[in-house]
Amino acid sequence: MLDAALRLLAERPDAGMAAIAAAAGVTRQTVYAHFGTRDALLNAVADRITDQAMAAMDEAEEHGGPALDSLLRLQDIGWRLFERNPVLLQLGSTHAGADADRVRHEPVAARLTRLIEKGQQSGEFDPAPPATWLVAAVTALGHAAGDEVGAERLSAEEAATWLRTATLAVLGVKPRNSAP
Repeated sequence: MLDAALRLLAERPDAGMAAIAAAAGVTRQTVYAHFGTRDALLNAVADRITDQAMAAMDEAEEHGGPALDSLLRLQDIGWRLFERNPVLLQLGSTHAGADADRVRHEPVAARLTRLIEKGQQSGEFDPAPPATWLVAAVTALGHAAGDEVGAERLSAEEAATWLRTATLAVLGVKPRNSAP
């Protein structure tokens, strides 16, 4: 059921429980028996997407390299998952969703914190702001980019470009090819 929900919600983020049940080949009552509410199903979908993101991040981190390159790889992974799963825009809109979203972000935030601290120690990132604040700022930028796409004020490509630009600015990264 969860795999069917993931596939259907990627195409139709507003799909209801009946459509999800049909896609899974079960009755609507079966879906409700497992998840209780659409919000519970959406949270389970988000957990599955988070698991996929963490697996992709593990693979990306194996490449090592400078903190900036690793951070941008992780951001690209997250953005690609967002593009493939527009249902993520619906999550966090309820109090219970916000709590689950906060818990879901903890392993990602821990990973970002390690990368930002590495970048601060190596001189790639501004050492002055606390790493935890930079993580919160980078995460908020990602959410803002998603909100702009959801509101159709930016295309996904434009949002990804501005997200990268803003992330570099927040981290205090100097342009690589600037003249002295």
